[in-house]
Amino acid sequence: MKISAQEGYGLRILLTIANTEIEEGLTIAQISESEDLSVHTVAKMLRLLRINGFVDSNRGQVGGYVLAKPAEKIMLSKVLSSLGGRLFDESIDEDVDVLDKLCTDSVDCSIRSLWRILQLSIDKVLMGLSLKDLIGPRNEFRQLVVERIYDSNHPLRKGCKDLILKNLEVSKQN
Repeated sequence: MKISAQEGYGLRILLTIANTEIEEGLTIAQISESEDLSVHTVAKMLRLLRINGFVDSNRGQVGGYVLAKPAEKIMLSKVLSSLGGRLFDESIDEDVDVLDKLCTDSVDCSIRSLWRILQLSIDKVLMGLSLKDLIGPRNEFRQLVVERIYDSNHPLRKGCKDLILKNLEVSKQN
């Protein structure tokens, strides 16, 4: 499974804009240079981000692109959904247990069930994560995501969470 270039570029551009201290915003050329992307790609991505309400543009000689709302109000799930869509787009009633929706009487149904489970897992991780969470220290963001994945009180899950957090610390040191 891959994150599309469009999703990756869109997030990079949003982060660049969010991290700037220039009140007027950043120009397409500045973002292009900062992210090592073509002017055409940046312009295309900014158009999509503007249409979806994530950035605003200020016109004029000192104009540029700024976040349309505070970084803590820009939810990553909405950004990714706007830029690339969902992995699996079939709606699932929240009141019904997911396992009741799974069927095994055909190969097609089994594959749809797999996509549904993966989408639910992705949604669980992204739920409540904002652009501001990405801006913060990397360790805090990693901790937040791992806790989101392993929020169960089951003893095996706790062990997995601790192991993953330990491995992230080791990889950070290398």
